[in-house]
Amino acid sequence: MHVLVVDDQPLNRSLLSIMLEQQGHEVTTANNGIEALAVLDNHSIDMVLLDVLMPQMDGYETAPKIKQRSKDVYLPIIFITSLEDKDSLEHCLAVGGDDFIHKPFDKVILTAKINAHARTRELSLKAHEQNALLEYHYNQTEREHEIVEHIFNNALENQNEFSNNIDFHLSPASMFNGDMLLVAQSPIGSLYCMLGDFTGHGLAAAVGALPASKVFYTMVNKGMAVNDIAHEVNTVLAKLLPGHMFCAATIIELSSSGKSISAWLGGLPDAYVIDQQGKVLKTLESQHMALGVLDADEFERELIHFEVDNTTRIVLATDGIIETANDEDEYFGEQRFIQVLGSKTQVSCHDIIEQVTKFAKGSKQQDDLSLVLFNCLPVPSSKAEAETYSPLPFNFSLSLNSAQIKQTDPVLEVVDVITRVSGLKAHRSDIFLLLSEAYNNAVDHGLLGLDSDIKNHDDGFFEFYQQREAALASLQGAMIIIDIRYCPESLCLYFTICDSGNGFTCNNHRAQSLAREHGRGLSLLEEIAEHVGYNASGNQIEMCYKLT
Repeated sequence: MHVLVVDDQPLNRSLLSIMLEQQGHEVTTANNGIEALAVLDNHSIDMVLLDVLMPQMDGYETAPKIKQRSKDVYLPIIFITSLEDKDSLEHCLAVGGDDFIHKPFDKVILTAKINAHARTRELSLKAHEQNALLEYHYNQTEREHEIVEHIFNNALENQNEFSNNIDFHLSPASMFNGDMLLVAQSPIGSLYCMLGDFTGHGLAAAVGALPASKVFYTMVNKGMAVNDIAHEVNTVLAKLLPGHMFCAATIIELSSSGKSISAWLGGLPDAYVIDQQGKVLKTLESQHMALGVLDADEFERELIHFEVDNTTRIVLATDGIIETANDEDEYFGEQRFIQVLGSKTQVSCHDIIEQVTKFAKGSKQQDDLSLVLFNCLPVPSSKAEAETYSPLPFNFSLSLNSAQIKQTDPVLEVVDVITRVSGLKAHRSDIFLLLSEAYNNAVDHGLLGLDSDIKNHDDGFFEFYQQREAALASLQGAMIIIDIRYCPESLCLYFTICDSGNGFTCNNHRAQSLAREHGRGLSLLEEIAEHVGYNASGNQIEMCYKLT
């Protein structure tokens, strides 16, 4: 120990110095309080033996000043005193003294007191070092979090660019959000929105957001179809994330006119199509596994298509909303959520979150809360550079027999081929939708004779695809011909898809198509294409798609 002895009597200083040095301590002396403070400013002192009565600055005045200099670490002050009255001893402790020793000095008592306070001093020093180390690591962590948060904000937050179409609320349970909301516009003006919910919450859950967002923005910029985006995000996350992590997600595309929706739904709670009064017009149930679970060859690409108008809204939410619990462990639940949607005209995210918070009654938020109200309004055109279209005409023709129809889905490969033509890549999403709808209708209804009304039943999608798989397995002697022609003079693409099925009556087909709950068929094709027509037999569809 380095002990400072403060006493105006040379004899006392000498006696204490000898006793302490014999015990192996280092000793520095001072005549009064002023000298003592000067020593403390220039030396590291572990303990102070302080006389009470001294000239210039006595012990009562010196003790508080010593304590101020060592407020972070325990520096024991043992008063040296010949005073015996109770008030004087109480005053010694009140001004900052930790103990006292009477004159004349008893070596045994002095040694015991020195050793006792030395242990406390040592513990205090260790605690101070640990606190300093903790503070250092805390500051480092805070700095790293600031950097990561800055990157996340710059990478993910562009939702405010489309305030007319998107009303949203994102509330993470911790510093980092395990939910993500991505919004972007394609070169032809379609508006894409992806709401995702990674396993867990916090930084560990958020790490998948950056690669997922990169894929999303890149593919939207190329005008890719919604299921292409879902497939690519799934592939990236399946390779990147550990087996127990995945991302439940819904990806939707609103056409630039605001009249049609394409959606891929994988693992999030039900989405709702509502009107301005909040009445649920349609419930969109999850059809697929979450992203990052299946391998690329197992991935399910089926989309839902339906028509909308400028009074339609789509409600997306992560499970943090319906699983918000109050102090009675009761969930907010789907029914309350639906009731809140209809609680007022043009309900806002703020209104909904206010009701969720009120229901929680101050209970701690356990999960990330994310909510999107997607207004199906025409999308303002993006400021894209003018495209250069190829001046050369071309024709593309493909014939598929039963075996090829069973084993392959040619749409993606066909789209890949024709969008290599200069100027067509920006229209990839619409081209994919036209071909996908026409081809799937030719297979499902022309060749297999399936009825889409099955999908309106409970578990209808599952039943429909069971029937489809069985019918496809027994398909014999069938053929589908796909013909595509590009005309640079009119800047149009002409599609003809013909199947060897029994066909249908066009008028009846049109009425059924427009009434279909799931929006597939003629109504969707007419929204995208300039013209849609059928031959007299009803087994051939012809479409004209204008590029400008």
